[in-house]
Amino acid sequence: MISAWVAVAVLIVAAIILLATRRRAVRDIAISARAARITGSTPIAATDAPDAASALAAAEAVGIAMTQAGYSVETVQDVLADIARANGLPESQVVVFPNALLVSARGQGQHRTGTSVSSEGQLLFSQIDEVQRTVDAARTGVLDPRSTIERIERIRAMPPAYGRVVRVVAYAFLSAALSVLLGASWAGVALAAALGLVAGAALLVSERVPRRYGALITVAIAFVVAFAVFSLLRAGWGSGIVAALLAPLVVLLPGALLTTAVLELSTGQMMSGAGRAAAGAMQLVLLGAGVVTAGALVGVSDIDLTAKAELLGPVAPWVAVAVFGVAISVHRSAPRRSLPWILLVLYIAYATQVLGGLLLGGVFSAFVGALCVTPVTALVARQPSGPAALVSFTPAFWLLVPGALGLVGVADVLGGDAAASTSLVATLATMVAIALGVLAGSSLSNRMQRPAL
Repeated sequence: MISAWVAVAVLIVAAIILLATRRRAVRDIAISARAARITGSTPIAATDAPDAASALAAAEAVGIAMTQAGYSVETVQDVLADIARANGLPESQVVVFPNALLVSARGQGQHRTGTSVSSEGQLLFSQIDEVQRTVDAARTGVLDPRSTIERIERIRAMPPAYGRVVRVVAYAFLSAALSVLLGASWAGVALAAALGLVAGAALLVSERVPRRYGALITVAIAFVVAFAVFSLLRAGWGSGIVAALLAPLVVLLPGALLTTAVLELSTGQMMSGAGRAAAGAMQLVLLGAGVVTAGALVGVSDIDLTAKAELLGPVAPWVAVAVFGVAISVHRSAPRRSLPWILLVLYIAYATQVLGGLLLGGVFSAFVGALCVTPVTALVARQPSGPAALVSFTPAFWLLVPGALGLVGVADVLGGDAAASTSLVATLATMVAIALGVLAGSSLSNRMQRPAL
């Protein structure tokens, strides 16, 4: 009951902050106002003749950067269509896949076609934010194709804002905070932090490893984390450390990938949606294989990942949200100016989830959370110091933990649990609820003239 009142208070304070910031901002902010802050840009002049080759190269550079950042196929298609129109090639066509794209730049007698494949690795939050600024400028003609390509190249060369040691320590705090939200005891929190150091270090090492070894690294991390947790469970540490199994794996959980797959399938993007769904399912299988193998070696036959200890008091989860926000911002190198906005979105997401869970149940709470967070991230993105909507949405999304539900179901299946279908159905229902919430929230975000996801 105390958590419910805290959630109400948090939402009231958040509403006041958002209203105040909106009144201070210019009411009808054009996208070009944000893009104009890009120094050294060369705008497209009205007298410039269309250049299909340059426009094609710019579209490919922007499209690959957006797919690497995690934007949905529909958003990438809309952006590239706008860039083509801004360059005087309105007849251009674009086909986007999760890791590749096909662009046909044509108009006024010109026709150039090209394909590009996404680069390896994920973009950091600071890079995603700069990609969004470049997108806003390129799609409105503030940047010409040459300047657009140069900015994308500089963005890819951006170093992380924090060193490796700091990022690994931040991941340990991230893991500890998430374990609190998952219901860990103090012993579980300490174990989650320790395993977070191991997982965080392994993740940074994996950034320099070829993609073909990614599956082995995923299984290895899951195995090491699960082996440690199961060994301590057998030693009598109690169920309060079970959350330490899921928390260090948060970045590897494909919750965002699976939900984006549902979102794309629901909007008719069958090929990209099916591809993401298959990739997400395979990621869950790899994680589940590591967990089940560790359980077999330790001798834990009944893997109960849903067991929860009593929460560490009603205030602990709210403190954990702040720790989680700071830690994920440091680990993923978010712009420093974006931290207050990320924390604001996180608290709104968690508060709506708490109230939704009390009033509507777990699955509907995910819908309510996505419905509220999506327009909030679009509103935050309009602020002068606000990050791109995807930057503030991604940490909030991880609080919904649909990927963790999927890992529970896959681990149960691999472990021979006949009742595992319940967890898998809950996972699918949660992903559909979040996808529908994003769709409904996006309809409100469209008035803000900024792409959310």
